[in-house]
Amino acid sequence: MPVRPLRYNVDEMRLRICASVEEMGEEAAAQAAELLRSALKAAPEVAIVAATGTSQIPFLDALRRQPGIAWERTIFFHLDEYVGLPESHPASFRRYLKQRIEERLKPRAFYYIRGDEPDPGVETRRLGALIANHSIEVSFVGVGENGHLAFNDPPADFETTDPYLVVSLDRTCRLQQVREGWFARLDDVPTRAISMSVKQILRARHIICLAPDKRKAVAVRDCFGNGVSPLHPASILQTHPNCTVYLDLQSASLLEKSP
Repeated sequence: MPVRPLRYNVDEMRLRICASVEEMGEEAAAQAAELLRSALKAAPEVAIVAATGTSQIPFLDALRRQPGIAWERTIFFHLDEYVGLPESHPASFRRYLKQRIEERLKPRAFYYIRGDEPDPGVETRRLGALIANHSIEVSFVGVGENGHLAFNDPPADFETTDPYLVVSLDRTCRLQQVREGWFARLDDVPTRAISMSVKQILRARHIICLAPDKRKAVAVRDCFGNGVSPLHPASILQTHPNCTVYLDLQSASLLEKSP
């Protein structure tokens, strides 16, 4: 059973601390499935935002086992992608999402970020026009080692209303990609990405955030054990009325329990 959620200066966001990464994935998948089944009863089509990275793998594996979800009536949007990286690259987020979502769940549509388009600005405008036609039911997100939300590295832009942005990736973010095995060397990691903006992420009706592993403990403490700041981008999730953050014991290890 998960540890009882901790409470901080967080009015709406819920923290769930689970005993293991596997348990975290199962709990988050159960919540996501419940939200999607309910939404699909009320609407002919439901839009979802999907993240990538190692933290999402147990969750996505558990989600595909959840019964009763009419995936053929779902539409997915892509959270972020490296600028200049082809889909054939092992670190491509398009490749990750096609393998773990599109090929397994077979949604009605998946709107990918084409990071290797010659003009990233043109691509952000294309994506912005697409997502403007949809209300997002649930966004699946993570937290970077530097506290980033999507690829919004600190200090994050909390004000822009553009749905997608071209952003620069800081050294901590890029080193994380090497440590997780997506790239062999720091020099191999792209320095820019196309990312969904913070305000667009917050437009989702529900947000499910997964942030396991000891490597995330400092970011978790900074983002969820204190106030909201662009220096800790994922801290903005504290303001969302329907956000649940799933942690494991290691990522929650620097949080202090309230009395």
